Amino acid sequence: IPDIVWPVCDPKGLSAHHLYVVRVPDRDGLMNSLAKKGVGTAIHYPIPVHLQEAYRFLGLALGSFPVSERCAEEFVSLPMYPELTLAQINKVVDAVVETLGAALPA
Repeated sequence: IPDIVWPVCDPKGLSAHHLYVVRVPDRDGLMNSLAKKGVGTAIHYPIPVHLQEAYRFLGLALGSFPVSERCAEEFVSLPMYPELTLAQINKVVDAVVETLGAALPA
């Protein structure tokens, strides 16, 4: 799906994957569409670290870290938890594909 940046795993490591976060240019559009299809989403860490109150003393402003700021605007967490069934996973995938107008490869 061209509009999605998927998580990348380091082949030398093993992740706990406590969140499944993707990056899309129109996060709000994706979230609204998925909500209408019964798929919950969330936004984790919506404020880049350098713009959080705890780091204000550094004097960094909007524009200091443009990639971080863009990521914060585009990240959306898709459902992921131990009890997620294969049917629920397929529902999420189908809803994302339908929303973004992409077809899965055969």
